[in-house]
Amino acid sequence: MKGKRVALLTLFAAALAAVAVEPAAAQSADTTTERLIWNLNNQLMYIAVPITILVEAILFYTVWKFRNNESPLPTKENRRLEITWTVATAIILLFVGVASYQVLADPFVTATPDTDVDSLTEGGEEALEVQVTAQKYNWQFEYPESGVTNANTLVLPTDRPVRLNITSTDWLHAFHVPSMGLKQDAFPGQSNYLITEATDTGEHQLYCAEYCGVGHSQMLGTVEVRTQEEFQTWLDENGAGDSGNATAGNGTAAVSP
Repeated sequence: MKGKRVALLTLFAAALAAVAVEPAAAQSADTTTERLIWNLNNQLMYIAVPITILVEAILFYTVWKFRNNESPLPTKENRRLEITWTVATAIILLFVGVASYQVLADPFVTATPDTDVDSLTEGGEEALEVQVTAQKYNWQFEYPESGVTNANTLVLPTDRPVRLNITSTDWLHAFHVPSMGLKQDAFPGQSNYLITEATDTGEHQLYCAEYCGVGHSQMLGTVEVRTQEEFQTWLDENGAGDSGNATAGNGTAAVSP
C-alpha cells in the first residue's frame, strides 16, 4: 500500500508541475531567435521537472518512512544503483549539451560576418541590412540600400531576414530587445552582428544593457515591426532626398551619416 501511495503522490506532483510548465511552453515568439530560445528552454524544462519530482518524492518518502528511527544503520553499498544514476546523469548531460549547442550554433542566435543570411530562408529572399550605431545616449539606425537614417526607432518588416551590424562611436554599449530575444554588445571600432526574422507585427522596447554613464537609464529606443507593405511605404516616405536626410515615422529627426 505504501508503494501505491508514493506512486499516486508522484503522479499528482507531476500533474501540478505540468500545469506550472504550460505557461512557459505557451509563450509566443515574435522572432525566429526568440522561438529557438524558448524551444530550448521548454526542452530543458521537460527534463528538469521530472528529475525534480523524482528527487523530492524520494526525499519525502525517506523522511516519512524513517521519521521514528532513532538508531539509523549505515548506508549499504549498492553498486548497481551507483552505476545506474551515473549513466543516467551522463545521458542527461549529453542531451543538454547537444540541445544547447544546436541552438547556440544557429545563425539566428550566434551570427558571424561570414553568415550567408539570404540562404537562411526557404525562398532565398534578400536580407535587410541595418547599421546600428550606439552613442551617448541614443541609437542611430541606417538602411544603406535606401539611404534612410533614423534615430531611436528601428523599423523592421515581418517575414524577412534582417542583419543588424552593431557598433559604437564612443565606448561600450549593448543592444538589447528582450521581447525579441536579441542582445549584442556594441564596441567602438568593431562590428558585432545579430540575425533575426520577425514573425509578428508590434512594438518592442530597446534598452542599452551595458552601463555607459550618467545617461545610461535614458538610453532607450523602440523596435517597430510592420508588415512588408507598411515597411516599404515607410521607406518610400522617409527616403533620402536632396539633403540626404530622413525623418522618422514617429516625428524624430534623423541624423545624416
